[in-house]
Amino acid sequence: MASANDIRAKFLDYFAQNGHRVVDSSPLVPRNDPTLMFTNAGMVQFKNVFTGQEHRDYNRAATSQKCVRAGGKHNDLENVGYTARHHTFFEMLGNFSFGDYFKDLAIELAWNLVTKEYGLPKDKLLVTVFSEDDEAFDLWKKIAGLPESKIIRIPTSDNFWQMGDTGPCGPCSEIFFDHGDKIPGGPPGSPDEDGDRFIEIWNLVFMQFEQIEPGNRINLPKPSIDTGMGLERISAVLQGKHNNYDIDTMRAIIEASADLTSIDPDGAQSASHKVIADHLRASSFLIADGVLPSNEGRGYVLRRIMRRAMRHAHMLGAKDPLMHRLVPVLVKQMGGHFEELRRAEALITETLKLEETRFKTTLDRGLKLLDDETAGLPEGGELSGRVAFTLYDTYGFPLDLTRDILRGQGRTVDEAGYDEAMAEQKAKARKAWAGSGEAATETVWFDLKEKVGATEFFGYETEKAEGVVAALVKDGKPVDSLSEGDSAILIANQTPFYGESGGQMGDHGTLTTADGAVFTVTDTQKKLGDMHLHIGTLEKGSLKIGEALEMLVDGDRRTRLRANHSVTHLAHEALRRVLGDHVTQKGSQVGADSMRFDFAHPKAMSDSEIDQVERLVNAQIRMNEPVVTRLMTPDEAIKAGALALFGEKYGEEVRVVSMGGPEGDLGHVYSTELCGGTHVRRTGDIGLFKIVSEGAVAAGVRRVECLTGQAALDYLSGQDNRVRAAAAALKVRPVDLEEQVETLMQQRKALQREVSELTRKLAAGGGGGASTAPEAKDIAGIKFASRVLDGVNPKELKPLADQLKSQIGSGVVTVIAVNDGKASVVVGVTDDLTGRFDAVQLVRTAAEAMGGKGGGGRPDMAQGGAPDGSQAANAVGAVEAALG
Repeated sequence: MASANDIRAKFLDYFAQNGHRVVDSSPLVPRNDPTLMFTNAGMVQFKNVFTGQEHRDYNRAATSQKCVRAGGKHNDLENVGYTARHHTFFEMLGNFSFGDYFKDLAIELAWNLVTKEYGLPKDKLLVTVFSEDDEAFDLWKKIAGLPESKIIRIPTSDNFWQMGDTGPCGPCSEIFFDHGDKIPGGPPGSPDEDGDRFIEIWNLVFMQFEQIEPGNRINLPKPSIDTGMGLERISAVLQGKHNNYDIDTMRAIIEASADLTSIDPDGAQSASHKVIADHLRASSFLIADGVLPSNEGRGYVLRRIMRRAMRHAHMLGAKDPLMHRLVPVLVKQMGGHFEELRRAEALITETLKLEETRFKTTLDRGLKLLDDETAGLPEGGELSGRVAFTLYDTYGFPLDLTRDILRGQGRTVDEAGYDEAMAEQKAKARKAWAGSGEAATETVWFDLKEKVGATEFFGYETEKAEGVVAALVKDGKPVDSLSEGDSAILIANQTPFYGESGGQMGDHGTLTTADGAVFTVTDTQKKLGDMHLHIGTLEKGSLKIGEALEMLVDGDRRTRLRANHSVTHLAHEALRRVLGDHVTQKGSQVGADSMRFDFAHPKAMSDSEIDQVERLVNAQIRMNEPVVTRLMTPDEAIKAGALALFGEKYGEEVRVVSMGGPEGDLGHVYSTELCGGTHVRRTGDIGLFKIVSEGAVAAGVRRVECLTGQAALDYLSGQDNRVRAAAAALKVRPVDLEEQVETLMQQRKALQREVSELTRKLAAGGGGGASTAPEAKDIAGIKFASRVLDGVNPKELKPLADQLKSQIGSGVVTVIAVNDGKASVVVGVTDDLTGRFDAVQLVRTAAEAMGGKGGGGRPDMAQGGAPDGSQAANAVGAVEAALG
């Protein structure tokens, strides 16, 4: 029996051999279609190729596309577990032609694959065509040799595909497999077509026309092909199964669920095992593609899927969380082809365990409430909408989970009453906010949040996506449109742009429309927790609410931001290891060009400590270990050793980022922190780390400013150039520069001492040479000597005053140095006269005469300063007057 993995591989190999480029599955969150919640078909990633907006270097492609149908128009959630072929997650095998081959080769390739490569008997196959498509009818007769009785014309839209009311469209042709007359049901187009005997296994879309408007259709210049074959369906056929849940990949998970719960996989509760198997696949792949459980948008759909599975685990009697224990089985089955599943295994496991642990604490109480409420209802009676809302609001039961529980009882929910209770809660929340004292300027954001909801952010995984304009704000007020040159704020339904938070600056980039409008984003901020504001200017064209956008983050800037953000984690841990556990983060600013990090520490770092921190961080960078993200509660994360960031507010769930250790091992990593920012995938992506400054910013708080990557290399290159230039100027090798500088410094000090000595001798001698005695006046019997000197270092004044005092024996001396118009003054009093004259008082008198104030020292020696050196003679006179 061929495994599902073998069937997928054969499909892709077959089309590769027939000139097709095998293209990886696109993520489950569409990057190129903002109208879709999830990728739900193989052609989604090629939509812009089919419409001509995008061109690739190949015109034939084949894929195995991950798909989810659990929200919006395509929602199979509530049928899963109760039918043979409904899934929330499935794989769609497809081959595509972008203006290359058309119906004849598409039919030939399909027929050869199913009959020759897969070996299906021809007598078990039949096909359908659109009733007006005579060309396809004739080609099936010619190529496959099918009798006309097995080529069924279908006149309805089931066999005519349209992308929308306008745009590419065309007839379809489907291949059906006949399971035999033991299964009830008739062929397509018959009254019994809804039976399970005839199963559609492949749909070929002949993209032939463009719908200009209803009733007006023209031929496409380059007709194309889009096909889709569910891997689960074709696997069931090739493995001789009638139910998709019996194929090998699904059965492995079902049997693992049965082993863990000791409940027969094929018994009365088999539907619960099927729900768990399907929902495990959907949840795991969504998490791997960046979706995490939340109460908004895609995250809420994920939470609904997870909790529905967890309720079925509860029904099977699982006492402890079950879902996360099944992840290794899924990874073993599908991780070989989908590497992202293997890479995200730790995140998937932690997220499922967290969600199920939290949900189990309220599940019993919620079920008891539901039992109490339904006990008093008549058979088939409808559950109150308010009770359903309480189950959602208090116990975390999504509405469809309540519906699923009631389904087994033959009951429904009053959904109008549920909606009414939800509206009342929103009104109360608004009233509470209005009375909370928030600034009135924030009212606009609250109003918009109520209207457009949260912005879904998927910038952890991509820097390019499409979105829809949800709101526009100009001059602080909502507007419907923008004109060229308008500076404004744009809010989209989803975005890859990171809004500033946690120290990381917001993204820059561009938003463009199909009509050529260009909105340049110069900053991205967040309001009310999860509404992203794209701040910028409409450089070209016009823009209105509801328009589709191509959103492109400045990738080079984001790369530098990621590196600088990740290095804050490594630097934080390095500082703790070098300086001590008292080091805690007190703030940071993560920019594209540099990073600064504030931390608690009582004194300046030594050069040796800075060097140690750099060495530790760069060692982790060179190890190039993975950066792993998990979702946990704050308490669990902190218990696991994660550091919480200063000043941050954390919700019920947090992202835990660990780096520098073995992947998936939270207990043996270099750094683990709670963080919602964007990060490098591996520490090696940081490149290089360099601290360029260290200093104080407040009492007990130090700051390091750092560079990474190319910026650090540029800095070191500049430093090296300066060293080389200095060495060249001194005519030594760079390696000898330090020794040469030390020698020059010693020579300089010696020369300075000589100059100082000569200066003192000249000043003391009044310019007459070293042996000349100072000229001293006799003032009231007191000897007084003074000197006014230009360009003498003020540090030389006290030694000079001491020398003058020694030379006159007994008396008072005043020495004034004038530099750049300012004056420094020293007054000295010999010891025998300090009882009569105070040098401090005398120096203050001198300073005041030159426009200065104050001075200090001892009774025998004092120094002061003044702004006007031109008044030095007056200062000398003032001291003389004080002596007389």
